[in-house]
Amino acid sequence: MIKTYLAERRSWLLFFAALQLLLLLIAYLDAAMPLCSVLYIVFLSALCFIGFFIYRYHRETRYYKQLLEWEEQLDLTGLAAAERPFERIAEAALTNQTERLRQSASRHLTMLEQEKDELLSWIHDVKTPLTAMRLMIDRMEDERLKAPLLYEWLRLHLLLDQQLHQKRLPFMENDLLIEQVDLEAVLFAEIKTLQSWCIHKGIGFDMDLEVREVLSDAKWLAFIVRQLLTNAVKYSEASSDVTVVSFVQDGHAVLEIRDTGRGIESKDLPRIFDKGFTSTGHHADGAATGMGLYLARTAAQALHILIGVQSEPGAGSSFTLRFPKRNAFTQMTGM
Repeated sequence: MIKTYLAERRSWLLFFAALQLLLLLIAYLDAAMPLCSVLYIVFLSALCFIGFFIYRYHRETRYYKQLLEWEEQLDLTGLAAAERPFERIAEAALTNQTERLRQSASRHLTMLEQEKDELLSWIHDVKTPLTAMRLMIDRMEDERLKAPLLYEWLRLHLLLDQQLHQKRLPFMENDLLIEQVDLEAVLFAEIKTLQSWCIHKGIGFDMDLEVREVLSDAKWLAFIVRQLLTNAVKYSEASSDVTVVSFVQDGHAVLEIRDTGRGIESKDLPRIFDKGFTSTGHHADGAATGMGLYLARTAAQALHILIGVQSEPGAGSSFTLRFPKRNAFTQMTGM
């Protein structure tokens, strides 16, 4: 702040220095004026000016120091009251601007909440005809027509489910129920949902579950697993297998989902969990939304689950879910 204040008062400092030099120059040129007396006057003036300058520095910068330390949360109550005319001008401008920003933020928040509620209502409304459509597809006898219809129905169902959870994600912590979750039941339920797609591609599942129960939230864990299984089936070659194993590693329960699909480029691995990122090697893939892994990681972070990935192009991908230990989870959540 001292450098800023010196820069602000530079013209005043230069003017004072110029006046003192002018006084010394006159004393030097005018023999009638004793130079020693003038030097003494200049010295006393400089001391008085330095003291006055220090006093004004602390007085004038107090308000602006608080502005620098002010946390921009549209709350001016933490700022000291303005004492000087220019400070009052700044305070009035800040107050007016803050009030406008607060009103604007309130309007936008209301609009976002309304939009979210309308979208959630629309998703729930769409689920009714979607369920009826599934019942009609199940009654079809033509298997050649039934299989592609089931595949497209599943894609639509998964997209709606992803959108629904995306809107719920910011309020996820209000919806958590941490308990012992049957991992096998969650996996079988999600695999059953993808059954028609797997049959269409001829994909099977090889499961070996050493750990059958984990401490987590059943609904959100199912959502995370759904994203990983969907990606595994989507990018696996036809007539291949997806391997699902669970084991204990360093005291942590670990769930691993491996596929033998096209894999992920090494340059893409650090970005696959970024919002909206699809791929650099398959950028023209219009079916990819770049949201599945982002949502899975965001949900996993709230559950203190660590998602890892290993992949090589052409050799498939392996995603792992590393669950927290019970004592660590209890300490983090306060359970």
